[in-house]
Amino acid sequence: MRYSAQFLLSALAAEQFPAPTVPEIAFLGRSNVGKSSLLNALVGDKAAKVSSTPGRTRAINFFALLDQRQQRKLVFADLPGYGYAKISKSISAGWPAFIEPYLAERATLGLCICLIDSNVPPQQSDRQLIDWLRAAGRSFAVVATKVDRLSGNERTRNLAALRKGLELDTILAVSAKTRSGINELWALITEGEDQAE
Repeated sequence: MRYSAQFLLSALAAEQFPAPTVPEIAFLGRSNVGKSSLLNALVGDKAAKVSSTPGRTRAINFFALLDQRQQRKLVFADLPGYGYAKISKSISAGWPAFIEPYLAERATLGLCICLIDSNVPPQQSDRQLIDWLRAAGRSFAVVATKVDRLSGNERTRNLAALRKGLELDTILAVSAKTRSGINELWALITEGEDQAE
């Protein structure tokens, strides 16, 4: 394992963000896409709380990744899921107040990992996020989660539909459960880390 994870804080406002000292990788996606499970698969730790109830993450949760000498090397930012109808309107209305400044202005943000569910057809909300990141000039990678639930033919068909629907050349297929694609995702994160430095 490359790093150990340490929970830093949950931020509900820009002034609560941790001091920008090391490269940051943001994880974004619809509610229940598997962000917390993937974060835990990446760091081999139960750093992020996994909930079966969609829409549980309401703040930006920051996790420091520490090397063997306990030096902070990276920060993962777990953003609230979007597109879940049952979440309180007052909370979802407040999200842009602190999420947009983070995505648009954070100097140490090296890469946005956009998670989509490989079992779900292309979603308008995912398309909007990708278009917004392109317009903001942010580096991003799109990662399809839960591929362990698909047969080989289903996987090929679904990924092709997602690439077409979201107008993407590449989508990285991963599974937090089987760890398929985790090493490839680490390679993307390492590239993003370099971009932020």
